[in-house]
Order: sequence, then C-alpha cells, then structure tokens
Amino acid sequence: MSHKRIPKRKAAIAVGGVAALGAAAFLLPMANASQDNASGATAAPKTLKATGASDLAAQLQQLLGQAFAGSYYDSAKQQLVVNVVNGDNNVIVQAEQAGAVVRQVQNSTSELAAVAQTLKTKATIPGTAWAVDPKTNKVVVSADSTVTGTKWDTLESTVQGLGSNMATLKKSSGTFKTLVSGGDAIFSQVQDGTVRCSLGFNVTASDGTPAFLTAGHCGVAAKDWSDSETGQPIATVDQAQFPGNGDFSLVKYNDPATQTTSDVNIGNGQTVAINQAVDATVGETVFRMGSTTGLHDGQVTGLDATVNFQSETDPNGVDTVTGLIQTNVCAEAGDSGGSLFTQDGGAVGMTSGGSGDCTAGGETFFQPVTAALQATGATLGDAGAGAGDAGASADPSATAGDQAGGDQIGGTADPSATAVDPSATAGDQSGTGDETGTGDATGTGDATGTGDQSGTGADGTSSSN
Repeated sequence: MSHKRIPKRKAAIAVGGVAALGAAAFLLPMANASQDNASGATAAPKTLKATGASDLAAQLQQLLGQAFAGSYYDSAKQQLVVNVVNGDNNVIVQAEQAGAVVRQVQNSTSELAAVAQTLKTKATIPGTAWAVDPKTNKVVVSADSTVTGTKWDTLESTVQGLGSNMATLKKSSGTFKTLVSGGDAIFSQVQDGTVRCSLGFNVTASDGTPAFLTAGHCGVAAKDWSDSETGQPIATVDQAQFPGNGDFSLVKYNDPATQTTSDVNIGNGQTVAINQAVDATVGETVFRMGSTTGLHDGQVTGLDATVNFQSETDPNGVDTVTGLIQTNVCAEAGDSGGSLFTQDGGAVGMTSGGSGDCTAGGETFFQPVTAALQATGATLGDAGAGAGDAGASADPSATAGDQAGGDQIGGTADPSATAVDPSATAGDQSGTGDETGTGDATGTGDATGTGDQSGTGADGTSSSN
C-alpha cells in the first residue's frame, strides 16, 4: 500500500502499535515451502507454512465432509494434523496424499457443537468462555477468578454432565474483560471522559472510501475518533458489532482523500507489511501489537470461541460474544482493537478481551479479520492502492531491539525481531493496566465490568482493553 500522507493534517495512523514491549522471539524465519511427494504412493506429510496449513485444512474439510473433526498446525514439525471420525478409508487416504497427518478421534464436529450449545443454554455465566480444542478433541471450558460459589458449582456440574470425554474445565487467572486502548492509539471524547482504543487494520469500505477496523466494543462506546487525545475527530463509526456474533467496528475517515498504510507499526520506525487477510489455525504462532504492552507473540489455541463478559451497563447481565479466536498471547488494558498478524504479513484479528497480564501471562480473544471484512463489506488495504502494494517487507533476520515509548510511524520492520523488556513500559501496567487520563469512562458500552477509566486508559479490576 501507499505510504502517502494525509493532506492538510498529520500523518494517517499507521496500523498496529507503538512501543514493542515484552515478547521473546518475534517472528522466526519461515519454513520452506510445501514439499510435494513425488512417489505417488503413500505420501509423506507435507512441510507447510501456517497459511498453507489453513488452506489445506479448508480443502480437506470439504473432502472429508461429516468425517472431518477439526484440525491443527503442528508448528514443531510444520505439518497439518486432521482429525477424522468414522471416516471412509478411501477418503482418509486422499487426505494423507494431500499432505496431512490424519488421526482417528472419538468426538465428531456435530457432537462438539452440541456440547457448546448445552453450555450456552445452561452455563452462560459472566467470566466464562469455551472453544473446541482439536488437539484434545474436546471442548475446553474456562472460568475466570470471578466465577465462584454457586456460579462455579453450576458450571462444574454442567461440564461434568457432558461426560469426561467431551469437555474439560480449567480456571483462568485474572478476569475476562474487554481491553479499551491499544495499537496506534485512537481517542474519543465522551460524556464521562476520554475513551482510548487501538486501530487494527486500515481497509477500504464498500463505497471505496478509506476506513479502518477496530474492536466493536470501541465503536459501541463512542462514535467519533481522533489520532490524538485532544485532537479533532478524524474518523466516524460506520458499523459496530458488540456483543453477539463478533466484536468489530468499521470506522470511516472523515476526509475521503486520506491516504493510509497497509502495515503494522511495531515501533522504532519499523513496520511489517500486511498483504492479505487470513484465517487463524490452531497451533500457529501469531503476533499482537498494542499501545499499552507493545509486541507479544504466542499460539492460537482455539477457534469459534464463546466469551461471556460481565455487562458494563447491567450489573446482573452478561455480554456474550461468539466466533472469536482464542490464544495464549497476553494483553492488558489499552490493547483493544490492536492488530493480530502472522510473520508473513497475514492480518488475523483484532484484540477483543481476555484475562491475565503480560507479566504473569494469560489468554486473549480476538475478532477474526476475515469475518469482519465479510460482515462490513470492506476490503483490506488502502482506497488508493491494493493490499499488495504495502511496500518492502521486513527483513526476517533483523531484530526489533528495545522499543519503549513513542508513537513511531513509517520505516520497515524485521519480522524476526526480538521484543523488549516489559519493564520499559511508559506507565503502571500491572494486571488491569493503570493509564492516566482525563475522565471516568465507565458505562459507555466499551468497557466491561466496573472499570474506572481515568486518564488515557483504564484503571480498575474490570477495566476494558
């Protein structure tokens, strides 16, 4: 995409975050391309990149039909593992010849979907989440620190009633919450103060105008957004989805002449070029950028996850969001809407919410980019250029180094970078993230729980990301 600047105003917001803080190795060198078996007999599993594994999984899902019971990427062996239940031997052979590792499992996709439906009916409790884990061929149910007493008893008895081979229950540290603030920070002035979120990815709206994607709970919280805390609005929410089937917003730039970049800003003037929207694959390594905690990496652990956030507006209510990506990447207050992406420039998701922090770790959920694009009719990239025109890609052999503080736009990044010491953060970011600001932004619909968003971010045990 073009890196042109916006006429008569400051530079367009670069996609992604500012300071790179915390993660160990950032984007390792990619594996070799797929290796085709030349024998034509019993094919050995192909060596695949994560994106290639995702494409193969989609093909095999159609081939296997009802026998398909999920898949995941074995990052150590760089192979796709496909689960099959009651599969026809000829179809299994075809799957193996296509390059996948095929394994027989007990639970079918429809059986696991029925488990999720039972949980929805009997255990929609604030602070809970569930997703299918293809590695165990079970539904993994998580409960945060607020699920205690009768709530825990209800959840535990529901999971036990599903059978030992259908679901597992685990306790998560911290509290599931949305995370207002993030990436290249965007701000909105509301009645109670300042709301801060993250820009996810620049896109082109269906009418050809420039826009960007961010979290849906940000779009519900405020309509007009600026690229500085005290600046005039530069973009207006066009569509917002939260809660329900997704957590995404399409925000259109007010100036139709705005020229944007299709990249992720990882700090120190470095960027990673974004060239396509891709579906997540369980087991693949992904990278998240946010203004509060910077650059962090981890693995995708589940797809089509359901998360039950405590309602901000109703103390006895719950905001249920479905269709999310579950990961073990950390996040804190201020990272909402920030970019989730792959080493080779694939746009994967936008930060929704999670539990834990970037000191003790935790789990974070993301809105899939592909679903957001389909729902809004937008396309990835700039209104004046294709997504493939994002400029030179970063050198995978470089390192990002220490990138604490500062809003740094432009440059090229090394996607095999090493992120920095989390102690280099610009503020108090323990647990829920204490970010100074200009007001109390509770009850806006953007922040779940009881978070008091004073200053530039959220201060509170139930603050939003």
